[in-house]
Amino acid sequence: MQAASSGIGYGLKYQARCISDVKADTDHTSFLAGTLSLKEENEVHLIRLSSSGTELFCEGLFSHPNEIWDLVSCPFDQRIFSTVYSNGETYEAAIWQIPELYGELNSPQLERITSLDTDSGKIKCILWWPSGRHDKLISINEENLYLWNLDVSKKTAQVQSQDSAGRLHKLSGGAWDPHDVSSVAATCESCLQFWDVRTMKKTMSIECSHVCSVDYHPQKKHILVTAEHESGIHIWDLRKPKVPIQELPGHTHWTWTVKCNPEYDGMILSAGTDSTVNLWLASTSHDELTAERQADSTAQWVDPLLNTYSDYEDSIYGLTWSSREPWIFASLSYDGRVVVESVKPFIAKK
Repeated sequence: MQAASSGIGYGLKYQARCISDVKADTDHTSFLAGTLSLKEENEVHLIRLSSSGTELFCEGLFSHPNEIWDLVSCPFDQRIFSTVYSNGETYEAAIWQIPELYGELNSPQLERITSLDTDSGKIKCILWWPSGRHDKLISINEENLYLWNLDVSKKTAQVQSQDSAGRLHKLSGGAWDPHDVSSVAATCESCLQFWDVRTMKKTMSIECSHVCSVDYHPQKKHILVTAEHESGIHIWDLRKPKVPIQELPGHTHWTWTVKCNPEYDGMILSAGTDSTVNLWLASTSHDELTAERQADSTAQWVDPLLNTYSDYEDSIYGLTWSSREPWIFASLSYDGRVVVESVKPFIAKK
């Protein structure tokens, strides 16, 4: 299904691939987006949705060194965020703070709280503790997973423990389990790997091909969703990890990212290099699927694809739900175009 676009647009000055919901801002629906220009000084935009829900405006604009490859807003402080950035040769990561009175300054500058420096590997992403205020962070590079202690007041970050992915695997990203904060999933080309961060040892792995994104179900334990380049979207129950409990076709080109809705069960977003965002309604448990399969065989088949948003001209790498208004999502295409959409028309179909 494809509907006419009702999205609200906002343009960044340069190419971009990172957007994050500002979860800690409970008064506004806000997003952070970072640019990816090799030749120019890059930017972080603090974007806010108007109270009427009809306009996106720039609440703050900040210079940032180098190309931004990963950006995540701190879940407990709306002025703090992490970035992974590159000058074309090396990759680094840092924790930043937006100045308190940024709206009153002519040229507000980001404050670098601390860098997350390691001696090896190409850093890929930063994971924040999934809920509440906490001093733990995880950084994932191609070779290793690091657990950090962050002290914002002292502006320091120290590695607490680490483990290697192994020579046969190159890590590309990951997610922290919101139901079991001792568990982290990391993606690589041939599998999902899981670590217990208390011991920093691997606990299990799931074989799958070219996984580039993973997200845990916010309400259901043991359930997670993966986006795989060519084989689409897989929903997994970690108690029975040999095969996915459901498969969705994904996109006509690479499926790049997948996000579970923070409130509505089974509502999933995916985006890809085919310049589209898909909205799905999927079964997320064995019981649901079994009941569906045992139903009258003459019953009408229900397409899990609720809608396709195609008002884009470039690959879409950035995708996030709003935690404050969970019927809203923001997407970011490589040409620097942010689009915010509402899925309210499809919620009644749950």
